[in-house]
Formats: sequence, C-alpha cells, structure tokens
Amino acid sequence: MLAQGDIQTKEVLGWKGIHLFHFANSTCSQKTRIFLRLKGISWTSHHVNLIKKEQLRPYYLGINPRGLVPTLIHDGEVIIESNDILKYLESAFPTPCLLPAGDAASISALLEAEDKLHLDIRALTMRFVFPTFLSKRPEREIAQYARGGSGTVAGEIDPHRDREMTFWRDMNVNGGITDTQATQAFHKFRVALDQYEDKLADQPYLAGGELSVVDIAWYIYSRRLLDAGYPLHCGHPRLGAWFDRIHANPTFRDEVPSGGLPAMVTKILHWAQRQNGTTLEQVVARAVQQTT
Repeated sequence: MLAQGDIQTKEVLGWKGIHLFHFANSTCSQKTRIFLRLKGISWTSHHVNLIKKEQLRPYYLGINPRGLVPTLIHDGEVIIESNDILKYLESAFPTPCLLPAGDAASISALLEAEDKLHLDIRALTMRFVFPTFLSKRPEREIAQYARGGSGTVAGEIDPHRDREMTFWRDMNVNGGITDTQATQAFHKFRVALDQYEDKLADQPYLAGGELSVVDIAWYIYSRRLLDAGYPLHCGHPRLGAWFDRIHANPTFRDEVPSGGLPAMVTKILHWAQRQNGTTLEQVVARAVQQTT
C-alpha cells in the first residue's frame, strides 16, 4: 500500500469503490482480474495500454511510481504489485476464501517464490512471444521512466525502479533477450514446475485440496509458458492435466485474451524461429549440448 506522499496524481485519493488499472495481456493483470471474478467483486476498469506506453505517462506514474500494472485503488487507498493486491482483497473480501487462513504462511511463501520468477517470465515473453523490435524500450523511454513519478514506495526510495531500468538497458545492449537468459529462465521454471508436479500426486490443487490464489498465479504463468513454446504437458503431465482442468473454467480462460493480432504475431514469430532453429526448446537443447 502506497503512502500519500508516493502518489502525485492526487485525484485518486478521493475515489470510492474498487478501481483497477490493468492491461489485457499483462500476466499480473490477468491474475488480478481472475481473482476479482472468482470473488464476485465489482470494479471499475482503467485500461493502461502498454503498447502505446501509457504506463510511462505522468498521470499513471503519478499513481504507480513503478510504472507497472496492475494498480488497485479501493476507497482512496492505492495498492501495487499483484500478489500484494490479492492479499489485500482477500482481507477486505474474505468470501469465497482463496487464501485459507490456516495455510496463509505456506501460500505466502509459494506466492513469493512465484514472484521471484517475474523477470524470467518477462524474458521468455520478450524472446518467444513478442518480437524483439516490439519489446525493446529505447533509452529515451527509460529516461522518461527515471524522471517520472515520486520514485518512492511507502515513503522510501524504491530500488525496484533501478532493477526495471537495468532489465531494459540490458536488452538494448544485448540486442534482446540472450540465449543464456532464456535458458536460465527455462531451467528455473522447470525446477519450480517439477515441485508442483510432485505435489499433484497427492492433491488436486497446487496448494492442497481446494482452489487457491496459487492456482490462479500458476495458471497464468502456464499459459504464458505455453505461448513461449514450453513443453508443459510433455514435461509435467500432472500439471498438464491440472492446467486443462483449470482452463476449462471460463472464469479463468476468458481473462487471458487469445486470438487476434497478438496471436498472429506470435504464430509468425514461432514460424520464423523454427526456420532459424531458435525456438525455446532448440535454444535450451543447444545450451545443454554445449555443457556436456
């Protein structure tokens, strides 16, 4: 939750009800929208078009100094970061329960582990889902980001902004996401998914016997991994079956756009990668051969 001093767009402090700033194709936004739907919470939509770089405009940086989506506003309180938003909503709207109190500590640990993979899912997205020329952020935009907003979270200088700028500047220096970054991200997800594959031998959902916020988070990651060419069903058959079961629920499925121009762009990208031998599986296979 942001302090008032973190927020430069002061009008939002007077807003009533639930407002969500989000982007249709943002994984963290998708996660939050599914949570809101499962809870049956009414909310006002504020779509932030990341393709048009609306997240870098002074108005939005004045609300969320990190320039990321989603941002939740509830009766003038501003909450950023998707997992913190979900925990806040669970506390404010406890039914139906998606974060059981008795499992709060273990689920929080699972969500923290998921959050640590955020830059890895971004790397796979920028390499295998969207073309590099659409993904890169030029220096002038990075500088615009550095100048915008308060630069503080909870009244303290926010180190997260430096991590963001480092990610985008590295992409510029390296000409995109490197094979090494892609391979490292692949292996991190394989380790995490193997752990859930083991859990599903004895339970129907990722955190136990009931659907929880962990299933929402990993459904979103799984969809993006599939878009990137990750062999989910082949490498993790229990997870594949779990995914198919969750995907059959329109509350989940409908909050992740499919088809249209983005899907066509990804399809063309994958065709080009197959021709060039640069699909995710091919990149990882070469890296394995080089180390053996």
